[in-house]
Amino acid sequence: MQPDDVVRTRLRRQQLRAPHAATVDDALRSLLAVQSQEFAYARWSLAQRTGRATAAAVEQALADGNVLRTHILRPTWHFVHRDDLGWLMALSAPRLHQGNKGMYRQTGLDEEAAARSGAILAEAVAGGAHKTREELAVILDGAGFPSKGFGFIYILMHAEISRILVSGVPVLSAGGALKQSYALFDERVNGSAGGALDREAALAQLALRYFSSRGPATIKDCAVWSGLTMKDVREGLRLAADLAPGALGTLTADGLDFHLAAEELDAVAGSAAAAGPEIGGLEVNRPGTDRPRVDLIQCYDEYVMGYSQTRHYLGGSAPSFPTGDAPLHVVLLDGRLAGWWRHGFAGGICELDVRMDRPATGAVKQALDAEVARYSRFLGIPAKLV
Repeated sequence: MQPDDVVRTRLRRQQLRAPHAATVDDALRSLLAVQSQEFAYARWSLAQRTGRATAAAVEQALADGNVLRTHILRPTWHFVHRDDLGWLMALSAPRLHQGNKGMYRQTGLDEEAAARSGAILAEAVAGGAHKTREELAVILDGAGFPSKGFGFIYILMHAEISRILVSGVPVLSAGGALKQSYALFDERVNGSAGGALDREAALAQLALRYFSSRGPATIKDCAVWSGLTMKDVREGLRLAADLAPGALGTLTADGLDFHLAAEELDAVAGSAAAAGPEIGGLEVNRPGTDRPRVDLIQCYDEYVMGYSQTRHYLGGSAPSFPTGDAPLHVVLLDGRLAGWWRHGFAGGICELDVRMDRPATGAVKQALDAEVARYSRFLGIPAKLV
């Protein structure tokens, strides 16, 4: 298994290469969960996996409740489709509550306080009365609960993990940016297709969906991504073999077992293509007349965060937390880390600060310009390099 084969297969399975998802909903269902604390950039993570979805299309999916945003898995903010959130949260919640126990104690959130604050929050948003963080802070403050700091944060997170709160219809802030609102979990998720899976079925579904969309990947990659134990992931793989016989395959490279969609086995295991130029110490192979491809992805994109043990195939370290004025988000050149970027807005124009590790000239500059144009179409406003 060559590094180039891993990169190409991951790009394709994650739908950063054709065949792309038909809709934002389809992109999210394929990936199961997409990290989304950088909300403005996370919209792009969904859209760039489709043909030509726009920021407005992603925002509409959030408003409609097909795409939901909540704390889950490790835990941090993720997008999850309404069809999957019920069973996925049921699977994830015990580990999340266990991991948060120290902060619950530190903030005074015992069982009685969690039950009482949860009931207050549920009543506040019931009947479609979606509320912002600030509005919920006022309500909790009036009931004697923390309205700021970690005490407030962990009350809200406990309510999310306990399937009381979930994202509501986003609202515009005074500055024009979209803000998260909260809704009653059962009003946004009830009646969806996946709420009744038992734990074994949920483990099988998670393993099948993770390795189908992110493979080649290891059990440890999946365990770190999901917040589950390696024992859980192994059991999920065993159960997935019963749920979907022949859907997943395994190959061994560098002393590690990699799991992936079975239909990709020949492509990954059988290639011995000629080497190309190096980027970040790993070979880049562009056979024939293929032109370079630049992707601007968020630093928490699933192409990065979907892996831990085998993230080195990215060709560099990400996410990185730069000092000074350096951008945070990731530039890919043919699937490998090649720089950093961010956006800004002035006078109705998106200004893209892109800093490549090497000067972009010739065909690479053309590829970068094409990606800038694609980002412009996504936003629906002009975009330019600065």
